[in-house]
Amino acid sequence: MSKLRILVLTSSTGGGHDARAEAFAEWCFQLYRHEVDVRIERMLEKSSVVNRVGVNLYNSIQRVAPWLHKLYYALIEGLSFLNRRSVSFGRGYYLAVLREYRPHLVFSVHDCLNRGYFPTARKVLGAENVRCATYCGEFSGGWGYSRNWIEPTVDRYISRTATARDFAVKRGIPPDRALVRGSLMAPRGHLEVLSPADRKIFLTENLGLEAGKFTVFLATGSNGAHNHFDLLAALLRHADRVQAIVICGRNKDAYNQLIHWRANHPEFDCYIEGYSEIVHLHLQVSDAIVTRGGTTTCAKALHFRCPIVFNAFGGIMPQESLTWKFFRNGADSPKVESGAEFAALIDRWMAEPARYAAARERFLRLRYEEDPTIVIDELVALGNEVAGARLKRRPFPPGNYAYGVSASTTPFA
Repeated sequence: MSKLRILVLTSSTGGGHDARAEAFAEWCFQLYRHEVDVRIERMLEKSSVVNRVGVNLYNSIQRVAPWLHKLYYALIEGLSFLNRRSVSFGRGYYLAVLREYRPHLVFSVHDCLNRGYFPTARKVLGAENVRCATYCGEFSGGWGYSRNWIEPTVDRYISRTATARDFAVKRGIPPDRALVRGSLMAPRGHLEVLSPADRKIFLTENLGLEAGKFTVFLATGSNGAHNHFDLLAALLRHADRVQAIVICGRNKDAYNQLIHWRANHPEFDCYIEGYSEIVHLHLQVSDAIVTRGGTTTCAKALHFRCPIVFNAFGGIMPQESLTWKFFRNGADSPKVESGAEFAALIDRWMAEPARYAAARERFLRLRYEEDPTIVIDELVALGNEVAGARLKRRPFPPGNYAYGVSASTTPFA
C-alpha cells in the first residue's frame, strides 16, 4: 500500500516549535492512521555543529539574559542571506534525509527552516515530486517576525492570525498561498475539556488545592527559565485568598528549590510539578497565567480562557514582542518587569475584583473557535497531490462527536 510521506522540520529553540510538530504528527495518526507517515527532524541540531551551538546559545540566553536576544536575533536574521537559494550549514545532513526518505511534503514549523530548504527539496526530488508548506506561529508582524519565515516559493503558508498573515504577504508570501488556521494544538487539548464539576475535582483531588481560591498558574518554557520566587513572594501576601500552580520545565534545580520553599511556607497552597504534559488542564482550573510570550503557551491560554500576565523580567525577546503586542493591542493584557510590579497587580485585583473581571472580559474578546482538523486535511491533501495515495479519513474522535460542543472528560480518573 502506498503511503503519503511528510517530513516535518523543527528545532528546539524553546518548546513551541517541537510542540506543533508533535501535534501535527498526532493529528495525522488520529485522522489517517498508518496511511500517512510523518517523520519529524530537529534539523538544526542534527545537521551541523554550528546550528547546534546556535540552538544551545538561544536557550541559554532565554534562561539567563533575555535582553541579549536583541543582538542574537539580529545575527540570526543573517541566515536569510546565507540561505537565499540553498542550505548553508547542515546541507549534507538535509540532503541525506531527502534522498533516503523522499517526502511528498516538506512541512516547516520553524523560522530558520524555510529559506533555502524548499528550493533544495525541489532540486533533489524534482519539483513535480514534492510540495512545501510552512506553519508560522507568530501572533503579529513587525520587529521580531523573522525574515527567515519568508520563502516566496512556498506552496502553502499558514499563519495563526489574520494580522500575521497580512504581514507575511507584505513581506513576500503570495496572497493566494497564505491561509489563517489557528493554533495547531494536539488532539488531547480538544478532547480533554473539563466541566465545572471536573474542574473542582481536578483542583481538590489531583492538585490538592481549594476550589474557591483565586488560582495563579506560574508557567515556564521547557528549558525551565523562571522568576517563580519573585512571583510567589507577591502571592504569599494573599495566602488566605490566592493559591498557585507552578511548573518548572526540565529545570531540576528549580523544582528542588521550590519544593523546599513550599515546605517552609505551609500557609500558602501550592502545587508544584516539573515538566508538565497537562498544561491544558492546569489552564482550565486557573484564573490567570504568568508566562513569557511563548506562542504555544499563550495560544493555549487563549483557547482555555485563562488571562495572561506577561513575564517581562529581563526584557522581552524580539519574538516574544510579537505575542505581547497582539495581546496588548487587543486586550490591554498586563506586563510585569519585576516582583514589585506583579505584587501591585495582584494587590489591585484582590482589592477590586471588578478590575480582574474587566481584564478577563477584554482577553476573552480575542478568542476564536476553530475546527482543528481543517488544517491537517489541507496539508495532507497538499502532499497527496504528489503521492496519489488512497487515503481513508477517520472521524475525530471516533463515535458521536460534534465539533464546538464541549466534551466533558475525566482524564485524571
